[in-house]
Amino acid sequence: MGKGRLEAFSDGVLAIIITIMVLELKVPHDTGLGALRPLIPVFLSYLLSFVYLAIYWNNHHHMLHTCTHVTGRILWANLHLLFWLSLFPFVTGWMGENYTASAPVALYGAVLLMAAIAYYILQRAIIAGQGAGSLLARAIGPDIKGKLSPLLYAGGMLASLFELPVAHGIYVLVALMWLVPDRRIERALRAENVTGA
Repeated sequence: MGKGRLEAFSDGVLAIIITIMVLELKVPHDTGLGALRPLIPVFLSYLLSFVYLAIYWNNHHHMLHTCTHVTGRILWANLHLLFWLSLFPFVTGWMGENYTASAPVALYGAVLLMAAIAYYILQRAIIAGQGAGSLLARAIGPDIKGKLSPLLYAGGMLASLFELPVAHGIYVLVALMWLVPDRRIERALRAENVTGA
């Protein structure tokens, strides 16, 4: 099975998720700039989640370039990832309006953690479908950032019970770690094109 429908569906779902998230930014009824002040935490929460979704979209796009065919296992693993990403608008809104409360900040971290695990499962499904010597398997290598991120999310969840600014900082730190696009797959694709030419 080709990957075109999988890519198009995933792109569409991510576009809808971002649209739903931005709708949580309610327009104030007052016309003064001071009316925007209460929206700052909601906007910062939205900004962080937008960055995370952009990172997932970017890396998902690169990862699917390594696929030569799509299996049922890959389809279900992709839907699993999209499920966790679809919860971003809810946890983003809840944390944005309640950034000083432990439960919303911990749940935000839990959704980040589950999305990271789902991405890893999709990665493994693609490798299983393409073979152990596949381009993706060669490209990801030891995947230090991929292994460190879930640990940091768990640390952020734990920190949310004791020190909320630390939890917020951890979530921002992981986003900054991934903000520079993951170039491993791009390098592997270029190398394969050179050797395959």
